[in-house]
Amino acid sequence: MSKLLTKNIYRSLLIISFLVLNGLILYGLSNVWTFLNTGADRASILNTPLQSVEAYLPKTVWTSIENPGRPIEKQTLSKLQKDYLNAWYVKNIAYNSNNLYGIKDYYTDSARVNLYKTINFNKKNNIKIEATTLAHQPKLEFYSADGQLVVFTDENVEEYQRLYKDNLITYEDTHKATYKVMMLLEDGFWRIRHMVKQPPTPKENIQKITPFATVKNKTIIVNKQPFTIKGINYYPQETPWDMFGKKFDTTIIDNDFKLINSSGLNTIRIFIQYEDFGKANVKEDKLKKVRKTLDLAQKHNLKVIVTLFDFYGDYSVQDWTLNHRHAEKIVTTFKDHEAILAWDIKNEPDLDFNTRGKENVLSWLKYMIKEIRKFDNNHLVTIGWYSTKAAVNLTESVDIVSYHYYLKNFENDFDKLQKEIPNKPLVLQEFGVSSYKGLWNPFGNSEKDQAHYHKKMQAIFKEKNIAYMSWTLYDFDKIPTSVVGSLPWRKNKQKHFGFIDKKGKKKASYLYISSQ
Repeated sequence: MSKLLTKNIYRSLLIISFLVLNGLILYGLSNVWTFLNTGADRASILNTPLQSVEAYLPKTVWTSIENPGRPIEKQTLSKLQKDYLNAWYVKNIAYNSNNLYGIKDYYTDSARVNLYKTINFNKKNNIKIEATTLAHQPKLEFYSADGQLVVFTDENVEEYQRLYKDNLITYEDTHKATYKVMMLLEDGFWRIRHMVKQPPTPKENIQKITPFATVKNKTIIVNKQPFTIKGINYYPQETPWDMFGKKFDTTIIDNDFKLINSSGLNTIRIFIQYEDFGKANVKEDKLKKVRKTLDLAQKHNLKVIVTLFDFYGDYSVQDWTLNHRHAEKIVTTFKDHEAILAWDIKNEPDLDFNTRGKENVLSWLKYMIKEIRKFDNNHLVTIGWYSTKAAVNLTESVDIVSYHYYLKNFENDFDKLQKEIPNKPLVLQEFGVSSYKGLWNPFGNSEKDQAHYHKKMQAIFKEKNIAYMSWTLYDFDKIPTSVVGSLPWRKNKQKHFGFIDKKGKKKASYLYISSQ
């Protein structure tokens, strides 16, 4: 009986194995059949996100699409531009990965010969190139009557390159060049046939506009008058780190700005979060809320420092064009708003030095500043460094050197920073002390201690004429985990930096909110 049972088990296992094996074979054959009948997906072959419109978005403006023969159709121009930019993108990806995939989809046989040589050479010599283009200005020269050939000139293409040899950066540069380009329509796709690099095209000088804010001899000038920042970092009490969300309320902001102005302050700092605002595709409703905020600031004679890219932390070269489109939309929208004093490129980017690489972060900041200056010459530019040690970076690129300080020994560190940076205005952009003393921090500071701290700091500011922005107007009920993590001793401490408590009562420190 037991032998019969054993045989039946063996037979069952054999039958099941046979059925599973045949199922796998049929599944494999069906995938092959589907592949042969539909063609390979170019994006899957490349292992790059070309199917996403958010992969690569350099600023592209056709300066002319006039053609003496056949006019180019709008749909054709759109497809041509897409395939042309994809050709740049796959080339940059190939140079970064030293992988040949994708080149043949956007370059003809003859055009890809030199690309293959370069990629193979780099691979053998352990060379890697991170590159992107930041701006294109194509001008149509010829569009054939049969719609199969296009010739255009791409003027003053702005390119960025970072070269690695044996995983070490050996070269970094940005430059402009003009390209003569011929593209052929093959299999429904425009491919580059010829691409000849030439010196950049000279441009006429553009008359400079007198900016709203300037810097002269280490002094900020607003409306032709010296301006010393006396300010505060601002969030509404009910919506910290979500100022422009669903609970946006102009009545609350109006009352807060009135209070800030009456307290003797003249500047606020607000934050624009990269993902919340839509990344490369900035949300119009968010911009409307920012405009209302700026209008209210102007109503109450407050200048505004706008911090961009809050909670962003990638910095990769492949992400640059998306970041630039984000900045372009926001900055060009408000470049003429007189309430703005400065664009703060990024909050505490030095905290990303260890995880993202100092060189990557500094390069991103440097070229972001260049982009923003293209969009707006009316306002100043700064970076909100976490420490005085990091504030010595990129001083030649910014108008104002901003730093944060939550430690002791402020006077010594300030004097040292002033000696290291003698030719730029310095702004203490964040400072403060929490008044939380409780279960999770039994040895913390009381409200009395907080008041003593601000009294001492204001005395220093007045003596040395130091520009400052405290953290922050209100105590908060809730702190998002994304800000300080989930540890209760960190969250509770962060809730009590304000001059006004959770019930709306002014704390003892409010007497020293300004040096008036």
